[in-house]
Amino acid sequence: MLAAKQLTKRYGRLTALSGVSFSVHAGEVLGLIGPNGSGKTTLFECLGGVLPLDEGSLVRNGRPMSERERASTLFYLPDAIVPWPSQTVRWALGFTLGFFGGRTDLTGEVIQRLEIGALLDSTIGSLSKGQRKRALLAIGLLMPHPVLMADEPFDGLDLRQSREVGETLRSYASAGRTMFLSIHQIRDAGRVCDRFVLLSGGHTRGEGTMQELAALAAARTGSAGSGGDLEEVFLALT
Repeated sequence: MLAAKQLTKRYGRLTALSGVSFSVHAGEVLGLIGPNGSGKTTLFECLGGVLPLDEGSLVRNGRPMSERERASTLFYLPDAIVPWPSQTVRWALGFTLGFFGGRTDLTGEVIQRLEIGALLDSTIGSLSKGQRKRALLAIGLLMPHPVLMADEPFDGLDLRQSREVGETLRSYASAGRTMFLSIHQIRDAGRVCDRFVLLSGGHTRGEGTMQELAALAAARTGSAGSGGDLEEVFLALT
């Protein structure tokens, strides 16, 4: 569907991203995995148009995408934001649906799946971290963009909520929406994602399914002992 080619971002002498390349497949749940400081948020901000890239491009059908094409293809949902704090969740859903031409036909379903019906008349600023996360994920799921990029979609959620949100994201991916999720907790990623991009120190350390990454780890380390554990594979590759 899309391919990131040699994405590089510098802040003065600091190189936050260095030649990062990977692919995004249609209808998959792709996990961006890496520790704090690995460059995950910087990568998402560059792809989402918040920050300019110094080098590299996002390619579709063999040619670089324009800024307008990226804006209509990728919807970026940052972590730890509190938009329109004095407005209600109901207002925010209605506003974003109208502004972006979102999927109004899915509104009731998404509200039910994310269990935010009781929050609709609460102001966004009054919500807990987990409540706000589910409300903003509802906005992301209702947008018309083919790719939803969500930074830390499980942050602030308890175990039950994390599993239910993961199942919801997978169900919409199965229906054709592509999910690109930046995830700090590797256990959450292993449960939800089809493929993974491993990022460490601003570099891509591996890309593929669990089986493909395990094979890559085995080839690099000469050991086949990490085949079923994403954490062990990540440690072996980074």
